[in-house]
Amino acid sequence: MKAPRRSILGLLLLGMLAEEPMHAYGLQKTLLRHGKDRVVNIRQRASVYQAIDRLLRAELIRVRDTERAERRPERTVYEITDQGRETVAVWLGEALRATEEFPEFVAAISVLAQLSPEQARTHLQARTELIRGRLADVEATLATAWADLTGSPGTATEPRLARLFLLEEEYRQAVLTAELTWLNGVVDDLRTGRLTWTHTELRAFAATFEENPDDDE
Repeated sequence: MKAPRRSILGLLLLGMLAEEPMHAYGLQKTLLRHGKDRVVNIRQRASVYQAIDRLLRAELIRVRDTERAERRPERTVYEITDQGRETVAVWLGEALRATEEFPEFVAAISVLAQLSPEQARTHLQARTELIRGRLADVEATLATAWADLTGSPGTATEPRLARLFLLEEEYRQAVLTAELTWLNGVVDDLRTGRLTWTHTELRAFAATFEENPDDDE
């Protein structure tokens, strides 16, 4: 059988099923409860069911049984297979080493000159406020989670283990902090005129490349 293509949602689902068998609804709710909707789009339940179907066809998971609670529809419970556990390790290694990502924001920055400096500053300033809000949320989450994991005598988690479960938020904090610093600098440069452009300047700049094309021969 052809090796299944790596999927971030599939990886998250496999990771959860490696802990315990669950049904699709439970998987989606657990992902949302753990904030994984910030990592992958799982707002639509159909996306979870489609991912489960792909994992089933790839034999990474299998049906364990079905359950029916009172006044609820029958639910299929899934469990991970041995091949699924092996795939988790492979996909995790690939994802941790992956550097080829194509975020929308970077693509937009690459054609920023299509806007005027004033328009660019307006949009980037708006993004700055959004990033600042997200950073505040992450910092609050880290503070609360750390207190919950380590602050209750008798039930506290070993600090080194607590940090393992907070690495995702640590990384998000570091990335958001770096982006906020960069955005503040660019917005300030646009505001003061240290970074600016006109369509006349851009046309003249582009003309220099047309006059000196690369010689590939």
